[in-house]
Amino acid sequence: MTESYVKKLAAILLDAITDKDPLVQEQVCGALCALGEAAPEEALGACEEYLRQHEKLAHPYRTMILRAMEVVVSSHIGELDKAKARAVTLLASSEMTRAKDLVCDWQRAASDVLVAVGKRFVGTVMEELLSKFQPGALPHCSVVQTLANLAASNVFGMVPFLTSILSTMLPMLGMAKHDATRVAFCCALQHFSESILEYLADLDQAPDPTVRKDTFATDMLSAYDILFTHWLQSREAKLRLAVLEALGPMSHLLPGEKLEEQLPKLLPGVLALYKKHAETVHVSKSLGQILEAAVSVGSRTLEPQLDSLLAALHAQICVPVESSSPLVVSNQKEVLRCFTVLARCAPDRLLAFLLPKLDASNERTRVGTLQVVRHVINSAASQMEVKKPFILSSMRLPLLDTNTKVKRAVVQVISAMAHHGYLEQPGGEAMVEYIVQQCALPPETELQKLGPDSEDLTADSVRAISISTLYLVSTTVDRMSDVLWPYLLTFLTPVRFTGALTPLCRSLVHLAQKRQEVGAEAFLIQSNSNVTLPSPYAITARLLTVSSQPYMGDGRGAASLRLLNALHRSIHPLLGQRWATTIPPLLEHLDEFTEETLSQKEWEEKLLAFLRDTLAVVSDNTWICQLSLEMCRQLPCYNGLPQEKNFLYKCVGTALGAASSKDVVRKQLRELLETAGHQEEAEREGLACCFGICAISHLDDVLAQLGDFMRSDVFRKSTGIFNIFKERSENELEKLKGTVILCYGHVAARAPRELVLPKVESDLLPNMFRYFSTKDPALKLCLVQSMCMASQAICSNAQAGPFHFSRKPELVAQMMEFIKAEPPDSLRSPLRKKAMLACTYLVSLEPALEEQVRADLVRHCLHSVLSVLPDPEGERDHQESLYLDTMHALEDLLTSLLRRDMTPQGLQIMVEHLSPWIKSPRGHERVRALGLSVCLLRHFLDHLRVGALVPFHNLGLLIGLFSPRCADLWPATRQEAVSCVYALLYLQLVYEGFARDYRDDVVERLLTLKDGLMDPDPDVLFHTCHSIGQIIAKRLPPEQLISLLLTMFEGLGDPDKNCSRAATIMINCLLKERGNVLLEKVPELVTVLRSKLRDTREEDILQAAQHSVYLLASQHCAAVVASLLGSPLPFDSHTCTLWRALAVEPGLTTQVLGLLLDKMSRDVPFKETRAFLLSSSPGREATLLPLAATCALYEVMSAPASGPAVLGLYPQLFAALLLRVSCTVGVVLPRALQAKERRSVAVAPAPRTLEPCSSAVEALQAMLLRGGSEDVVQRMELEGGWQLLRTSAGHEEGVARLASAMAKFAGPRLPLVMAALVCTQGSIYEIQRVTSTGFLAELLNSNVVNDLMLLESLLDNLAARQKDPCASVRRLVLRGLANIASGSPDKVQAHGPQLLTAVLGGLDDRDDPHSLVALEAMVGLARLLDLMEPRDLHPVLPHVAIRIRPFFDSEKMELRSASIRLFGHLNKACHGGGCEDVFLEQVVGGLVPLLLHLQDPQAAVSSACRFALCMSGPNLKCEELTAALQKHLREGRGLHFGEFLNCACKLLMHHLPDLLGRLVSTSLFYFKSSWEDVRAAAPMLTGFLVLHAEAEHRPQVDLEPLTAALQLLLKDPAPLVRVKAAETLGRLGKFA
Repeated sequence: MTESYVKKLAAILLDAITDKDPLVQEQVCGALCALGEAAPEEALGACEEYLRQHEKLAHPYRTMILRAMEVVVSSHIGELDKAKARAVTLLASSEMTRAKDLVCDWQRAASDVLVAVGKRFVGTVMEELLSKFQPGALPHCSVVQTLANLAASNVFGMVPFLTSILSTMLPMLGMAKHDATRVAFCCALQHFSESILEYLADLDQAPDPTVRKDTFATDMLSAYDILFTHWLQSREAKLRLAVLEALGPMSHLLPGEKLEEQLPKLLPGVLALYKKHAETVHVSKSLGQILEAAVSVGSRTLEPQLDSLLAALHAQICVPVESSSPLVVSNQKEVLRCFTVLARCAPDRLLAFLLPKLDASNERTRVGTLQVVRHVINSAASQMEVKKPFILSSMRLPLLDTNTKVKRAVVQVISAMAHHGYLEQPGGEAMVEYIVQQCALPPETELQKLGPDSEDLTADSVRAISISTLYLVSTTVDRMSDVLWPYLLTFLTPVRFTGALTPLCRSLVHLAQKRQEVGAEAFLIQSNSNVTLPSPYAITARLLTVSSQPYMGDGRGAASLRLLNALHRSIHPLLGQRWATTIPPLLEHLDEFTEETLSQKEWEEKLLAFLRDTLAVVSDNTWICQLSLEMCRQLPCYNGLPQEKNFLYKCVGTALGAASSKDVVRKQLRELLETAGHQEEAEREGLACCFGICAISHLDDVLAQLGDFMRSDVFRKSTGIFNIFKERSENELEKLKGTVILCYGHVAARAPRELVLPKVESDLLPNMFRYFSTKDPALKLCLVQSMCMASQAICSNAQAGPFHFSRKPELVAQMMEFIKAEPPDSLRSPLRKKAMLACTYLVSLEPALEEQVRADLVRHCLHSVLSVLPDPEGERDHQESLYLDTMHALEDLLTSLLRRDMTPQGLQIMVEHLSPWIKSPRGHERVRALGLSVCLLRHFLDHLRVGALVPFHNLGLLIGLFSPRCADLWPATRQEAVSCVYALLYLQLVYEGFARDYRDDVVERLLTLKDGLMDPDPDVLFHTCHSIGQIIAKRLPPEQLISLLLTMFEGLGDPDKNCSRAATIMINCLLKERGNVLLEKVPELVTVLRSKLRDTREEDILQAAQHSVYLLASQHCAAVVASLLGSPLPFDSHTCTLWRALAVEPGLTTQVLGLLLDKMSRDVPFKETRAFLLSSSPGREATLLPLAATCALYEVMSAPASGPAVLGLYPQLFAALLLRVSCTVGVVLPRALQAKERRSVAVAPAPRTLEPCSSAVEALQAMLLRGGSEDVVQRMELEGGWQLLRTSAGHEEGVARLASAMAKFAGPRLPLVMAALVCTQGSIYEIQRVTSTGFLAELLNSNVVNDLMLLESLLDNLAARQKDPCASVRRLVLRGLANIASGSPDKVQAHGPQLLTAVLGGLDDRDDPHSLVALEAMVGLARLLDLMEPRDLHPVLPHVAIRIRPFFDSEKMELRSASIRLFGHLNKACHGGGCEDVFLEQVVGGLVPLLLHLQDPQAAVSSACRFALCMSGPNLKCEELTAALQKHLREGRGLHFGEFLNCACKLLMHHLPDLLGRLVSTSLFYFKSSWEDVRAAAPMLTGFLVLHAEAEHRPQVDLEPLTAALQLLLKDPAPLVRVKAAETLGRLGKFA
């Protein structure tokens, strides 16, 4: 029986091997392997028999069967007897050689079977293979390949056979004519050779230690002759490669003298293949093995072939390596391995060949050669030791190569040299210099040199590698310290090494620290006869200058300062202690900032302070003079680097200022003037700073040198009689003048104040005035800049005491001329900024300017600045900065002028100058003018001194000018306007006697309103304007009100519509807040308002209409309502506004709402259309009057003031609007309105949609909001309830969510609301009954009905609707009854029998064809079970379980989910109740469906199954199973179905083995399930049950129908099902 059943299972599986799906085929193989696990010999026998019986089975399927056999054999090789091994060997041998042609997969699979068997039964396999490996006849290729694979997998077993195999094979080599056969022989010879070498390497573990290499020498020599002489010449590339791969290991087995004899032919033959193969890695690998073999025998014939070898290998190494080609990379590794062999045996010849190649100009040649040189330096260090000088000298030309790839290779070679002591040799310094040169490469230049196809990456760039190499060599190679120190110092000062400063400084710091650890003497910089080291002065000047740009060059500022600190002993002996405290703060400052955030000016000041401190510590005039001289010498080095040069000039000035030698100072100042590059603006500025700084200590000397220079021949057009043809151009002279003028300015700005003032009119100004007539823009700018600095110096001195500046009018007039000469619409230079600054300082001096001069000055400056056009995008950054500076200068000038007349009249004059610009049609001019206004008002407020309580008589006029601009089209203008109003109101408070620091709460609110002015929403903007108007109204004196209103009325004609609307809003606000004082002026004001707004459609007109309609409705409410209801639908915005106006007063609003409710409820809500009468689909049109009333209700209740009236009518409004919503679901507009709606949408969308249901929902929302139920509205919005209410499909859910929200947030309203809804339950409209029942049913879900004592009445009301003809009503009744479980769980037991009767009645409802009532009953009962009395529940449990069982496999997901979840609750109800035994039958019956529906396509069903299974566990009385169910099926845990099913079946079969038959037979039912996943899970369940069942329980299972069913599943259309069926069939082998 056993053997026959295994064979039957195997036959079924083998028949399925031809399945079209690859996954099924793989699973069939797996099942065969599983059968092999249970009965390996029987499974192998079945496979063998099947293959013999099905001769015509296609080879792909035969291949899969052979693979399964190979797995079984490999896993159970120890269990097979010799007979079975022989049978399998014969089959595999037959399969392998059945086809004469090559069928790779098939023959490889058969060969793998033989190799697997051969791991134990090598003799049997060899016997079979040798029978097909007979002398005189060529064997099948697969036989040869199998022998090769056997040799590789069983070295110790095969090597003893190799002597006979080789003796048989050798004659066959000459017979092999086909390339495939020859390739197989080559492969065999390769593996044989490798096996022999491995055998000999592990001879101490070998079974026969007497084996010797020379045993195989003769055979290998014979084979070598054929392979090398004949086959290597083949045209077939694959064969040549196979020969090559064989010759490599074979060369080690050839006799030494024969190898020596063959090398002259072998090596050229192998080298020739480089030209025949694109992929040369095999050639290189074989060549390396041959070379190793030749060296191992001490070959002498190798030397004559070195040239050709080196040439060929060099050509290979010069092939460019592509990162995407691993074969090329592997080839280069093999080639380098060959070079290593040659370097160790013939280093002289190798270098004689390589080093001249370095002189080649070809990039690839040079890069490849450098790569080899680096490799042999590292891999043959001992052989290269004496060759160091030659290698170093050969690097001369590569060091000059500019190619990026060559540079990188050179750097890598130098790195290797450093580690092996090359750089200590003569010529090593050149290598170090080269590395430094590469560190100095500019990154951007280097990147430009790399082509788009370059393999270089930024991280691997020459510069990056050089920097890394320099640092590593400095820090990790100890022997390099003496080479690099102090030699690296020589690279600090040359300009060409500037880019390398950061890595240089870092390396030098490390080296200096190492020296310092050794001792002070070793640390000091000692002069070296071979090296010219920079002086301490040169180092100091250089490092300090480059530190001025600290983040350039990868942070050279910090690196330079650290090096300075490290070299302090060599710089000056006194500096160590001071620099230890001054340099770290500088470094911390750099760490705190980035290149973008660092203030350059502040940083330079810190460095200059550091320099001044250093000079003070040294206090040695000779040392200071030497330092300043060195700084002057370095100035030409920074040509083209204006920022560094400018800073160096400042350093020179600082050093000269600290020098005590007058002669040195004068001499160097003179030289600086003569040698400076006056054509460069930055250099002129730097030189002027130098003179200014120097003037702090040497004012007289500086002025003397400037005067002498101006009187010298330099300022003459002709430079002398001997240079008559080299006349200076006008431009050069102007630049010279500009330099001197700037110097005078900086001298005035920096020199001691007490010394400057006496020299202003005697020395400084006369030398400037002579050039005011110039037309040169640069000189003019220099003049203005110097005048600005001089004026500031005079002003600051004048503040200390009286000073009458007689030339002030002349200077102011000149500055005005300069300003007027500038183009009014563009800003290209800082000239007008500096001119205005100069005027600012001059204005404060005596004598005072005439009134007309002041007016002209203000007018010209405003026009020069405010009219400048905004900058184009491309120039924005630079121009914006310049313009801001110019604006600040204008602000300073205006405030200085205002300071001369700090009265309301003086302020009025300044504002009058700005008024045309404030009203300008150009936005940029308005915002600038208002910005200036803010500045002036703040200044006026800050500096106002009120001696007595005087009126601010022009307050109304000023506020009227500024306040409408709060709504300007430009948001920035709005902000400035608010600031103006804010300042004006505080000015009024100061005039009223309040202290300047007093803060008024009302005025302070203006600041909080600024955000509202920036809001893009116009409503927010104008609401903010209204708030501003309220603030103005509260703080404006009564006497100013009329002037303010009249000014604002003028503003209504403003071209900016926003400003005119803002004026209207503020006027209305003022009238409302302060109208009581304008009684006599009301007619005049109304007349003016109407005249201004007659032709506009703005909000102010609507405001007036609102007031009118309010008055009218107060007297004739019903008529107004009827009239407005007659307005065309949809209501336009004006009509809506008028409706909202009726909500102003609660009494009036209550009347309006009552009338509208009556209109909405009196008429029918819809009428059936003709289309509805003629067809089955519903078609209903809304009636007009209720629709209009609904829209009107929304408009009235949307007004905030309607709240009290809505509260009074809350229950009536809620019930009526909810039912209005229900009866308009799916209702459409009348045709006339539909067409009108379409036309309005096409032209311009109406404020609100007219769709009937949406209108009702919006009205209900508005009612709830006004009735204080905002939380209800928000909750519905969050949950999507409003949208659900609008749709037929979601209406019930929307009603439920509304009821839930009402219960939570509006509980006190519910009694009256419920009473209003109960009255409607007899409605003739079915949808209204459904809506009211649904609302009342959901109320029971909340405990609030119990708190309000509404439970009993609600239950009675719902029970009365149980027989309602509408199934939806009956269903909602059941839902409501079940809701008690959530809302009032403590009341369930009291009403248990009543609830149970109702729910069971629902289960048996026969009038519902879709079982929706039954579904509701199941869901409800699941909620109630846990709360009922056990005595009421236990008698009905079996009945309920039987009644719901058919729903487990329902096509409807909801029914499946609900029934399964209820089944879980039924199980839970049995826990500990004594009814487990009664219910056990139901549990067992439901076990299989629950397990299988875990794979249900619907997640809800799967989740229900999890719950039901967890609840069923305790009733099965198996603690382990219960624990496993809880572990795997808990909610939130991902389920691995196979793992769980395996565990569950294992426990079931362990604890409840008697259920095996029943569970298997039940699962058979699901083999025909309509769901693919369930259909696949059924055989999976059966398989796991079988897997874990004990053999003695086999009789429970009827194997015949089970096997037949699984066999049928193997033909299922779903591949997954077929896979699981095959898997289960494999497991049935256990029952065999």
